[in-house]
Amino acid sequence: MSAPERIPPERMSGTASRSAAQPAAETTRRLIAQGTLTVRGQITEASNAVLFGTVEHEGIVLPCVYKPVAGERPLWDFPDGSLAQREVAAYEVSRATGWDLIPATVLRDGPYGTGMCQAWVGEPPDAPETGSAEGAGGDDSEDGTPQDGGQQGGAEEDGSGTGPAPLLALVGEQEPGEGWKAVGFADVGGGRTALLVHADDPALRRLAVLDAVINNGDRKGGHLLPRPDGTLYAIDHGVTFHVDDKLRTLLWGWAGEELTGEAVEALRTLSGELAVGAELAARLAELLTDAEVEAVRGRVEALLSSGAHPLPSGDWPAIPWPPV
Repeated sequence: MSAPERIPPERMSGTASRSAAQPAAETTRRLIAQGTLTVRGQITEASNAVLFGTVEHEGIVLPCVYKPVAGERPLWDFPDGSLAQREVAAYEVSRATGWDLIPATVLRDGPYGTGMCQAWVGEPPDAPETGSAEGAGGDDSEDGTPQDGGQQGGAEEDGSGTGPAPLLALVGEQEPGEGWKAVGFADVGGGRTALLVHADDPALRRLAVLDAVINNGDRKGGHLLPRPDGTLYAIDHGVTFHVDDKLRTLLWGWAGEELTGEAVEALRTLSGELAVGAELAARLAELLTDAEVEAVRGRVEALLSSGAHPLPSGDWPAIPWPPV
């Protein structure tokens, strides 16, 4: 990876989150699909229209994020009005791996038309003492223009006073410490560089594999929602599933390393689920183009064939901007 990349000098980490049980579960998916959707406010930090709301069904009320298709800002390299479908497709692939890294996400009607609705992870923005309202961030433009995105949840401590361990950091050393993986050196201003590192964390490594499968062009630190119990959720998957290699992420620490046995098994499962006529393939065909579904199959087979985490292609900026 070319260096330096200019990123903010402060320590970075996904914010901890507190959530209803099983944000990625099928029961949660059914609730947000069937419940009455009520908009409570707008996440103003996002680049696209992102609304905070609740869904209520059979006496259960669940906070959610609602991104209407009508509020999507056009991107030069993605079809207009397709980001919501891509978010749902990413959830479907995550569910198929068995890793449940993405909160339950559906495509449904709402007060402002069809859109993506996703279970909220963390403290709702209208809860007491949560600070500013933050939610699922908007998708960034693919022309490299910095766009502000939000983040679900607020800081939560695990009772020890520290909350979950950080996942990303900038350090002054030349090599990562124990339990960390190096991404590359970053220009932090004033002629100084720092080493960008991420945790050598099993859940984060699963996410790196999932991102390679869905061809995530925007894996930022602010899209990571770790919880004190070690669970990790990831949000903002509108810039995914392109037929060209668009992988752009902060999780390059395992690049070129052998895939874990767990990852290989998950990929083999995905390969079967993506076969023509299989259930996952049929669901993706309703959300993506035929070429995009075929590209997913190709990426899964390429990962199984190489047996290793992918390397940056060199044809596309390897690290998203802004990175948080």
